[in-house]
Amino acid sequence: QVQLVESGGGLVQAGGSLRLSCAASGSIFGINTMGWYRQAPGKQRDLVAIITSGGNTNYAGSVKGRFTISRGNARKTVHLQMNSLRPEDTAVYYCYYLNSIIGTYWGQGTQVTVSS
Repeated sequence: QVQLVESGGGLVQAGGSLRLSCAASGSIFGINTMGWYRQAPGKQRDLVAIITSGGNTNYAGSVKGRFTISRGNARKTVHLQMNSLRPEDTAVYYCYYLNSIIGTYWGQGTQVTVSS
């Protein structure tokens, strides 16, 4: 099993920055995909950014050029640097972990609120 612990969410004014972090523990496989999804009330959970163990990344079009995803040591952590935040970025952000053998895991979610 994999446990994902998120940190870094909070309140920020439009144009500001936040850095989200997710620490994975448990049965961690080096070959994995980690990243972030977000969900606002009444809306579906959508991709924000993901990164594979090989370093390939994918970003939602709305965050390209503003957000940067990266991995920490030993591929057990993932970070999301969010710059130039907009009110429409307001959502619950969920850490995501995928390994083709053990499956998919989610963090508990952390609230990001961007005020205008």
